[in-house]
Amino acid sequence: MSPEIVKRRLRLGAVSPKLMDVYRQDGLTLDQLAAFVITDDHARQEQVFDNLSWNKEPWIIRRDLTASNVPASDRRAVFIGADAYAEAGGNVIRDLFTEDDGGFFEDAGLLDTLAVERLREIAGEILAEGWKWAEASIDYPHGHGMRRYYPQPVGLSDEDEARLSEAAAAHDALIEGYDSYEDMPEDVAVKAQALSNEIDAISAKRSAYDPAIIERGGVFVSLGSNGEVKIERGYVRAEDEPQPEVATEDEGDDIAEDGEAVEDDEDADEEEEVDEADAGKPISDSLVRDLTAHRTLGLRLALGAQPDMAMVALTHALVLDLFYHGFGKSCLAITAKSEDIASHAEGIADSGAGEALAARHDQWGAQLPDDTADLWPFLAALDGDSRTELLAHCVSLTVNAVKVPWERSTARIEAADGLAKAVDLDMTATWTATARSYFGRVTKAHIGQAVSEAVSVEAAERILPMKKADMADAAEQLVAGTGWLPVLLRAPEGEPEAVEAEDFAADAQPSEAEAPDTEAQDGADAVAQPTGIEADAIAPEPEDEGQPHYAVAAE
Repeated sequence: MSPEIVKRRLRLGAVSPKLMDVYRQDGLTLDQLAAFVITDDHARQEQVFDNLSWNKEPWIIRRDLTASNVPASDRRAVFIGADAYAEAGGNVIRDLFTEDDGGFFEDAGLLDTLAVERLREIAGEILAEGWKWAEASIDYPHGHGMRRYYPQPVGLSDEDEARLSEAAAAHDALIEGYDSYEDMPEDVAVKAQALSNEIDAISAKRSAYDPAIIERGGVFVSLGSNGEVKIERGYVRAEDEPQPEVATEDEGDDIAEDGEAVEDDEDADEEEEVDEADAGKPISDSLVRDLTAHRTLGLRLALGAQPDMAMVALTHALVLDLFYHGFGKSCLAITAKSEDIASHAEGIADSGAGEALAARHDQWGAQLPDDTADLWPFLAALDGDSRTELLAHCVSLTVNAVKVPWERSTARIEAADGLAKAVDLDMTATWTATARSYFGRVTKAHIGQAVSEAVSVEAAERILPMKKADMADAAEQLVAGTGWLPVLLRAPEGEPEAVEAEDFAADAQPSEAEAPDTEAQDGADAVAQPTGIEADAIAPEPEDEGQPHYAVAAE
């Protein structure tokens, strides 16, 4: 064993005894455990571990351990506020000589703790609605795999209908002649806002969850991208779903009383006199397969001659997989899988595109019937345009263009390129290069390359002497509004001639202060790379915000 390997293994001695116990009980893998050695602070290690959600990737652990100052614009800081943070003992760093947009919250761990505690309080309040459980986490736990149920339309009481009409009339009278609340006198604006809130509250009663869903379902409480609380109701765990009843009586010619398949009796006497009692006995398994094979062939022939009905059948199969998560089965040998891309890019679900996709999914989910037996009639009754839109949504959820280092074949990514051309994909509509999304996560050479392409070589050379963080911020300002995209996000054809990153590499070497802490990474380096993958092919993961996660259970 080399001295270097010995040194790396000795570094594991810096791990908290509590975490070592978790590792021995298979609660952590070796590479997850090794990620904690980036700091010797056992209390900080344990705090980060306790705040981890289901996603315990080593890069997330390292990111959370190294997170320090948090800008006031961060969603956690917006949610908690500077006053509450200071009251809890936190310090806000402010620069009196520059615009710092509210400063920086110095203790990221404290900010995480305060945010999770506040979210847990909200989750506890929601349990009073009767839900079985409520989970609170800063990030929505993607990949939970639960089926979601939606509220169903209900009628308002006569009293609510009357009050709704009164409030609407009073609100319209107050705002008449004004373009916005800002144009109104303060007292008028307050009254108008109160009436608007009342209208919203009464209108919300037009839909409600089935009490049976509330009894066995739960709620996710998390933070949105702007620091707002997101409350997602109606999720039911697989073990809480009603289980199908087991058939106890014959339901067809192929089921025997004892549940066993019946085989042909090849030696039976063909001249045996027919017993009328035999008519009620099940037929043989081989004959069942024979007859149903002919039925399958007939269905294939008929469905292939009816394109409209084939679209209904296809949509039915995809909807079962993508909305009902395994409840209900299609006779088509077609399955749909939606890759959890949120595990590859933190915060992607809270982006504009992510929220738009979720809204489209929820709009369809709210229209679909709860019982899968009612799904086919629902789909068949949709008009052609609506059914095609639902099919398009389902197909879109199966797209996977994520490039991973362990996949050697390029066929899937090439297919994604072809799809991008077909739909005329323009990533400038949904992605912008910022210090956080790109420049802070690449080398100075890559920053210089980007600025040279988007602005000019001269502009790139001007910011090259800066420290990495300052250079990333400067690049964000320079590139803003230019529509610049990294190569991976550009249209597959018509790419501009790029200035190679190597052109800047010689002048972009990190200073001693910026050099990576190789000793801190020793524990992580001790973990072997996956078989057949070159170490250089695995890109380092970003070091961004944490994902603390807690659950609140009903008593």
